[in-house]
Amino acid sequence: MIFKRRDPKTYLRAVVEFVWPRGGWARAFHYVRHRLRRLPDSPERIARGMWAGVFAAFTPFYGLHFVVAVVMARVMRGNMLASLMGTFFGNPLTYFPIGLAALKTGHWMLGTEMEEGAHRSFTGKFWDAGADLWYNLKAVFMGQPTDWRGLSVFYDEVFYPYLVGGIVPGIVAATIVYYVSVPLIRAYQHRRKGLIKAKFEALKAKAAAKAEAKRKVEDQG
Repeated sequence: MIFKRRDPKTYLRAVVEFVWPRGGWARAFHYVRHRLRRLPDSPERIARGMWAGVFAAFTPFYGLHFVVAVVMARVMRGNMLASLMGTFFGNPLTYFPIGLAALKTGHWMLGTEMEEGAHRSFTGKFWDAGADLWYNLKAVFMGQPTDWRGLSVFYDEVFYPYLVGGIVPGIVAATIVYYVSVPLIRAYQHRRKGLIKAKFEALKAKAAAKAEAKRKVEDQG
């Protein structure tokens, strides 16, 4: 096949590169920033897309952050590609502090208390909830008994507090990214326009010089 990888990526390699991309997170960050600045849109629309992506990273919809970001960007009339890039704010290096901040804020807002040690295992609880959901869905189709108690506990202790608590820190982080991004993107776009204009003028001058040289040769002949 034309687009088939010469060295097929194994499952283990895919997991490792998700946690630590080839070249490190610094290189991945600079790549996303470079692609972001080159988007053909206004700084405000790009920054609104970034706002949506960063905010989506503070929601408990793991695996669906891209979907949440695109929907929010569409509602906010932001750049959808920028929203996808904004979700990189949530990555294996930031999921723990994001989840901890969201859970603590959520339990505080709801007037409940987070279990001691819950912040150390909330990722595992997401995994367990997904396994329970998959088991119950299979049980429904296979006519086996279902047990939704685990998912009910997960919703009350983790998902709902995370959903509520992620709103405040999500808005704060996304708003900071918005106001930092707008002037940076505008400055980069102006600089890039200047460089493109300078290259165009140089090519125009070179073409004019060639035409003038050709005319002189013809006149001499």
